[in-house]
Amino acid sequence: MVKKKNSKEFGKKEKVLNYATQTYQLSRPNKVGAVMALIRECQPKTIEEWEKWYFENAKTDGKTPNKITKESLEELGERLYVKIKEIVIPEWTEAFNQLTLQDCIDYIHNLTINRTFDGFIREKSVIEDNLVKSFPNVKFEESDPELDHAGDIDYLGWVGDKAFGIQIKPVTAKSNFGNYSATERMKASFDDFTKKFGGQVFVVFSIDDKIKNEEIVGQIAEEIKRLTK
Repeated sequence: MVKKKNSKEFGKKEKVLNYATQTYQLSRPNKVGAVMALIRECQPKTIEEWEKWYFENAKTDGKTPNKITKESLEELGERLYVKIKEIVIPEWTEAFNQLTLQDCIDYIHNLTINRTFDGFIREKSVIEDNLVKSFPNVKFEESDPELDHAGDIDYLGWVGDKAFGIQIKPVTAKSNFGNYSATERMKASFDDFTKKFGGQVFVVFSIDDKIKNEEIVGQIAEEIKRLTK
């Protein structure tokens, strides 16, 4: 297949556009639909075919799906512009003006040493102080960094020769994790994991060593029953 690049280049503006889009969740499935699933369903030969099919079939992902139109995408673009102009640029300008050499030195050290250690301890505590006690017959092990899914799966829970996956995400006490939606890439990674190991992937939200979305424990229990059949 001849690869022709259709994506537009935005140059130096790409970073700020990407940052704001991700920060304000303007490209999530609940805004633009599950685009990778849609294009796989369409199997287009040309970008024109894909664009036509998308606007005829795409709907937002959620409890009350809405049809996606050119106007709705334009409205998202307008919201992106407002967020950048009214929030992102003023915040970044203030940060740039206050930034010091010592901030940069401290940040790299903190990111490499402190945050890595905190994350490591938090993950182990979520597993060993919570899930291991709830499911003593499951063998939990850290994801092999050599595997393709390692960036999205922190731990595997082995039930016989099958396994389910655990992704641990830290949240604050005030976080509204109910609005969390996995990216298209992560969904594809989770699907690949299920095909290979048989079990689903569960996202565990943690505050320190505690599981915040406690209902996930019951969902894992049901998955273990399914895998043992």
